[in-house]
Amino acid sequence: MNAKSVLAAGLLGFGMLCAATPALAADVQLFVRHEVADYATWKKSYDGFRTTQKKLGVVSQAVYQSADSPNDVTVTHVFHSLDQAKAFVASPELKAAMEKAGVKGAPQIWFATRVTK
Repeated sequence: MNAKSVLAAGLLGFGMLCAATPALAADVQLFVRHEVADYATWKKSYDGFRTTQKKLGVVSQAVYQSADSPNDVTVTHVFHSLDQAKAFVASPELKAAMEKAGVKGAPQIWFATRVTK
């Protein structure tokens, strides 16, 4: 088998796998916006929480800072279900981590799904 055939077979197999796997577009997106006392301290704590995030069902995540204030942080987390996302938000582990990381006040939290039509 030459290199082109191997590549074509690999791409075909990958395409079939993607077609058989539910797309992330149908998953639940959690948005959390909060102010933190110090972004660098918060980010170090957030990064240290990654293993627990995965254990609690986080499939992927991203961090954003306000263009006007680096301590105004929005994070997004993707879950396979709304129940997982709500359980994550209610978890004592998350509450303790947010406290330790220096989150100020109550966060704004909302859930959404991507529109596919």
